Amino acid sequence: MRLFLLLILFFSAIVEAKPPTLTPKDTKTKIEEILKAHVSYQKLTPELMARALENYLDELDASKTYFLHGEVSVWLEPSETFLNELVKAVNKEDFQAFEQIHERIKPAIERRTVLDNKIDLANLPKNVQSSEFKHLKWCQTEDELLERITRIKALQIDTATKLSSQEVDLFLERLQKRKIRREEEIYPQANDARRQTILSFALKSVSSALDSQTHYFTPSEANQFMQQMQQKLYGIGAQLRDDLNGLSIIKLIEGGPAIVSGKIRVGDRIISVNQQPIIGMDITEAVEMIRGEEGTPVNLTILRENYVGDVKQQEKLDIEIIRGEVILTESRYAISYEPYGDGVIAHLSLYSFYQDEHGSSQSDLEKALEKLKEERKVNGVILDLRNNGGGLLPQAVAVCSLFIKKGIVVSIKDNSGKTMHLRNVEDKLTWDGPLIVLTSRFSASASEIVAQTLQDYGRALIVGDQKTFGKGTFQTFTLDANNNGKVNPKGEYKVTRGRYYTVSGKSPQLIGVTADIAVPGVYSLLELGEEYSKFPVSSDQIPANFEDDLSDIPPLHRSYFKHYYKNGIQPILSYYKPYIDTLKANSQSRIEQNKNYQNFLKEIEKQDYNSETIEFFGQSDLQLIETFNIMKDLLMLEQQDAFYQKAAGG
Repeated sequence: MRLFLLLILFFSAIVEAKPPTLTPKDTKTKIEEILKAHVSYQKLTPELMARALENYLDELDASKTYFLHGEVSVWLEPSETFLNELVKAVNKEDFQAFEQIHERIKPAIERRTVLDNKIDLANLPKNVQSSEFKHLKWCQTEDELLERITRIKALQIDTATKLSSQEVDLFLERLQKRKIRREEEIYPQANDARRQTILSFALKSVSSALDSQTHYFTPSEANQFMQQMQQKLYGIGAQLRDDLNGLSIIKLIEGGPAIVSGKIRVGDRIISVNQQPIIGMDITEAVEMIRGEEGTPVNLTILRENYVGDVKQQEKLDIEIIRGEVILTESRYAISYEPYGDGVIAHLSLYSFYQDEHGSSQSDLEKALEKLKEERKVNGVILDLRNNGGGLLPQAVAVCSLFIKKGIVVSIKDNSGKTMHLRNVEDKLTWDGPLIVLTSRFSASASEIVAQTLQDYGRALIVGDQKTFGKGTFQTFTLDANNNGKVNPKGEYKVTRGRYYTVSGKSPQLIGVTADIAVPGVYSLLELGEEYSKFPVSSDQIPANFEDDLSDIPPLHRSYFKHYYKNGIQPILSYYKPYIDTLKANSQSRIEQNKNYQNFLKEIEKQDYNSETIEFFGQSDLQLIETFNIMKDLLMLEQQDAFYQKAAGG
């Protein structure tokens, strides 16, 4: 089962299922435009066409509850000859191969109706888990297909009965209506609408075959995306995952209505919106029910798992959230501190990399840290980038400038092979003392630039999950948020143009940023990151740029810039090297002896663990607590060294 992640913030307009006005020529032209801009592929290849065929089948049957393997094996395991012929056909504006696939869904829909009617609702299997439907393969036989459909229905009905056992019939009726509506969208009866659907599916399939971040958007999808880019979003502020038996909350957006209300936790599962069951509903339809006018209430029925001792129990809660505007850049930062010795250890949480008329991530962190330094003696700083999915690239450079002197922070190489360097050109340091960057599997993009750059220069220790998300690519968009909201009636696209690298020449693409000291958190064992996406861009490396030759700056300006830039270059530091083995050993020992931490680790190792919440374990952020302990160890070791050096000098 393909699982979806979606920000439930949404949208000012209802999404229409109407396909775009495409012709075969339009479709070919869009494909050529995307290929021309792409970092890795400039022309169609047999490999891409094999991926596109797989994508097309997923567009038709993502849940793998319609087709049998034998019915689609010719496209799942295509011959080299077939793929070469398909490349030639698409280049000639011929999409008959995709039409042939599409026609196979019609009898599959008819069979699915027959199989649905065979299900014995009085004798459904018990204790079906949503984890069964991850990483599904195509069924081999009709009996196997019936078993899968039956188990999915059992999972959904089991959840529906938690709402009201008297409403199961009504739930099944709604589920059937949704299924029929989806089938009509996939296979419209009108020939012209069906041709448009086939071309848009083909364009989606070929685009997504290039890599996991390249996408074609229909006009209605582009309108949605426009709303996200403009960040004028209404709803509750949560990130959801479709688990077939409801929508699990996997993240709460800082500053959003859900987290402000204090009524919702990560790990809760929404099963009803305004007394309407959403089990089995398409996630975009459920989003539409959750979003609404600012200031209006939405009633959610949730299932929450709690522990009584070692026993997991489930309770049903009805809660009301007041919808609000969720401006993502309002998820800014937080600062706190913990006493240590004659001063404090500062904890700076940065939720995104932003810049607008109200401020920026760099200026806000600088002001907060300077204010704390005026009020307290700061002995160490923890920069918390967990769950920070990135943002503006120049702000990643600016945030690094708080902690390093002049030098290259990030290099960008586009599809032409041209490399451009982004530098810190300021020599004012806001903090030059002990620094730990705390990361998680959700730390991505600009967060990875900051973490890896500070690690490259030896300026900070990286602590947290073993590695970060692994997104080292950048994309460009045809969609212009400033174009008066106009969307091309033939659709829009975003395409991966290149990779970025830090000063060491390493790119976080796929591999992420590796922690110097691994301290597992709630996301550490989850299958998150580019490496788990369908067709990720590969990682590579460029030469290190610690010695900046300014070769990317035009010769006319190079000498002037060099005069301004040459003094105060950030050196590679070795400050942490003498301490790191001791810090690792101490941290591992603490974790092993901490019963609460050990219980937590056992829980996240369970195959059915999907709550991603720390609240079962004393509502303590165990990962952060241990990071503070590592900083305290570092400061103590530093003090001991200073004492011995002073004694030796005396």
